[in-house]
Amino acid sequence: MTKMKLLSATVSMAALALGTTGALAQDDGILVGLVTKTDTNPFFAKMREGASQKAEELGVEFQAFAGKYDGDNDTQITAIENLISAGADGILIVASDTRAIVPTIQKARDAGILVIALDTPLEPMDAADATFATDNFLAGQMIGEWAFKTLGEEAAADARIAFLDAHEAQPTVDVLRDQGFMDGFGIDIKNPDRRGDEDDPRIVGHEMAGGSEVGGRDGMETLLQKDFGLNVVYTINEPTAAGAWEALKAAGKDDGSVLVTSVDGGCPGVRNVGDGVIGATSMQFPLKMASLGVEAVVDYVKNGTMPEPTPGLEFFNTGVTLVTDAPVDGLESIGSEEALDLCWG
Repeated sequence: MTKMKLLSATVSMAALALGTTGALAQDDGILVGLVTKTDTNPFFAKMREGASQKAEELGVEFQAFAGKYDGDNDTQITAIENLISAGADGILIVASDTRAIVPTIQKARDAGILVIALDTPLEPMDAADATFATDNFLAGQMIGEWAFKTLGEEAAADARIAFLDAHEAQPTVDVLRDQGFMDGFGIDIKNPDRRGDEDDPRIVGHEMAGGSEVGGRDGMETLLQKDFGLNVVYTINEPTAAGAWEALKAAGKDDGSVLVTSVDGGCPGVRNVGDGVIGATSMQFPLKMASLGVEAVVDYVKNGTMPEPTPGLEFFNTGVTLVTDAPVDGLESIGSEEALDLCWG
């Protein structure tokens, strides 16, 4: 039996202020909430779409909340508190601050709410009941291996590699992708949970681009000043890659001499693969993450079944696919044309 829904007028108004969207309950009163970092990023928009569609299909109530900007922990806290007051049965969250949100997550779990982290593991990971995510280390590893094989062993030994990460915070999804890239490229990553302890002379430097196009452009300009001869660029996501390309183009380095890699699988990024802006990207599946999350909450409420991680991992792996129009031997991939049928945003 599910908890009574006690959503007051005050909570309703607060929810509206947070930008929530909802669906009317149709069946047995199950309420699932989704809390994302922002409501502007296409990745999170696709999550909302997937969760909303699955909730409608299963006949359960759905509410979506989002932070005002990437890193907005306070708004996410308020969203969770609203969902607790509303008597939610499950909360799916993409945390902006994976540590600071944990005490509020614990309040939800103490209230009997199933909490599933999507995309971004909490710190510690078991602060959530389950995590549904891309294998972000593997996503980085794929593009790192692609870059290494594209250059060839001899050229890769003398590569000059620029890193455009997201934020200083460690460890995060950002760090997993970064360290995965290094591992795929053959760099000794030292501590896989820390970025910046590597001593490989091929590393030009790391700039924090905030996951944005503007940050990518500014960070790339800074790294070009450090080493104009850089020829490999790792980017945390595709908007960052787009910004990096603008800086490379302005510097006259859009002649194919620089390999740009990324992670996401959004439609603009896939088109940039087709246009030669991005050499390779690792595609994630946000709609699948959120859809599976809703299913897991409903299964838990109806059957008491807890979601289980993928064998050999600490989380449920929702998959990742390499996208490139310049495939290399020994690394499975799809082309940009095929990826346009699978992308989001």
